[in-house]
Amino acid sequence: MTKNNREIYNILADLHENAQCELNFSTPFELIVAVILSAQCTDKRVNMVTERLFKIASTPEAFVAMPIEELEEHIKSCGFYHNKAKALKEMSESVLAMGGVLPDTREELMKLRGVGRKTANVVSAVAFGKNAIAVDTHVFRVSNRIGIADAGTPEKVEEQLMAGFDEELWSRLHHYLIFHGRYMCKAQKPNCDDCPLKSHCKYYKNCKK
Repeated sequence: MTKNNREIYNILADLHENAQCELNFSTPFELIVAVILSAQCTDKRVNMVTERLFKIASTPEAFVAMPIEELEEHIKSCGFYHNKAKALKEMSESVLAMGGVLPDTREELMKLRGVGRKTANVVSAVAFGKNAIAVDTHVFRVSNRIGIADAGTPEKVEEQLMAGFDEELWSRLHHYLIFHGRYMCKAQKPNCDDCPLKSHCKYYKNCKK
């Protein structure tokens, strides 16, 4: 881990010391449902939907038993509800086929139908305390802007972040980068002038040229 990356990590940690998963859940299965629903949707909206949904269905058995049309109605406001309902049904069926217990590693989670790498990383890190970096749109954008990654795909960004930071920092770094993207380094209007990372940031330096 380079001195520059250590300094960037420490600045992010000071700035976003309370950063954590903002999805509400009480079990690992509820978390994986929420993460699937969060694709291209705000955590605030997902929490509003799951507050009602989890009172009706919070286990793989319940999701398998629920007619897909009913599930779609419950999750409609999250957007892309046809695809998300299908993914939730397939994931739940896979969990039951694997004995009814959600696996705790990224590799095993990715064997579940409807579960991609980002979702698996979030669940393994947040629900099970594993070291992982989930690359969502915020992590992808902020990492490339700062310059701690330089890649065109989430997979490559993940690889570069894993190579550039000590493993025990991966999960915290993931949350720090998400919070930085949400509240400081926004997609359309990044608040560069107030950002304590600007002396380290490739994007800021290029803007000032």
